[in-house]
Amino acid sequence: MSQFLNRYFRLSAVQAVIFVLVFAAAAAAQRPTPTPTPQDDVGGVSKVFEVRLPVTVTQGKKTLISGLTRGDFAIFEDGVEQEVTFFSADKTNPPVFVGVLMDTSPSTAGKIVFSKEAAANFLYSVIQLRKDRAAFMTFDHEVNLRQDFTDKLDMLQKAVDQVKKTGSQTALYDAVWQFTDQKLRTVPGRRVIVIITDGDDTFSRADLKDAIDIAQRTETTIFGISTKGGFLGAVPGVDAGTVRDKGDKFLIQLCEDTGGEAFFPVGGNKAMIELERAFKRISEELKSQYLITYKPADQSLDGRERKIEVRFTDKDKTGKYKIRTKKSYRAIKDSLK
Repeated sequence: MSQFLNRYFRLSAVQAVIFVLVFAAAAAAQRPTPTPTPQDDVGGVSKVFEVRLPVTVTQGKKTLISGLTRGDFAIFEDGVEQEVTFFSADKTNPPVFVGVLMDTSPSTAGKIVFSKEAAANFLYSVIQLRKDRAAFMTFDHEVNLRQDFTDKLDMLQKAVDQVKKTGSQTALYDAVWQFTDQKLRTVPGRRVIVIITDGDDTFSRADLKDAIDIAQRTETTIFGISTKGGFLGAVPGVDAGTVRDKGDKFLIQLCEDTGGEAFFPVGGNKAMIELERAFKRISEELKSQYLITYKPADQSLDGRERKIEVRFTDKDKTGKYKIRTKKSYRAIKDSLK
């Protein structure tokens, strides 16, 4: 009996130790991982972080301005001028990685043919062979990556052609989040999303703020093309080409806060032409962009939102041209190439 009790208590002690270890491991697994700071880098040496800005310059609303130089621009963060570390333009720009995200919710049923044709034409025009890459995704109640990044136009065309059915909801912000986080975060070039949609988000777990935040953190520029009023199934009593509701305003904010632009093509007999014009405008803009990188004077990754302003160094240009880029970013550590 004594031997049995001794054996029993020895087993109980071992089981108790195992229980404690398992419990501790489970607790550690549930504990949030702290956000690394610059001092967490190898050897305790802080790494310098930089901010990259795709910049578009226009005269009026339509004319794109090229031919400017590094000396024409000054960068300010929270009102303080910053050190520019890199500048490129035109043919010296890094490659473009562009994702076309197409709405396939129920209300798009009468517009899919138009949207598919325009999207395919855009992919053909934006890709510079042996340099740029494009991907194609659809979103409704599900988010589906139909073609990963490639420069093979036949593969992109096939992916677009295979879109046949519509879903039951509109998960626009989830599509932006998923594509940005999974596909754009590590690409070695300019990051761009083009959204083709006709309605409000009705199904996402992410919200507008989430979509803007991850786009800003990954240096992604978003362009939006609304098909709400321009095609079959247009909203009755609403003039095509105008901003109509909260969804339109959210689309504008999503684009402008990331340095892009939202387009609202007119409808009627000019529907296809107007849609193609919007795509052509985006393609031309990407080819005329300036890319400016700067090193923030404040290198602390404190999570605070910081305001960005790009100005001309020449006052004459300030009155003549307009600059468009993202307006802010949050200073947090993120894994980017």
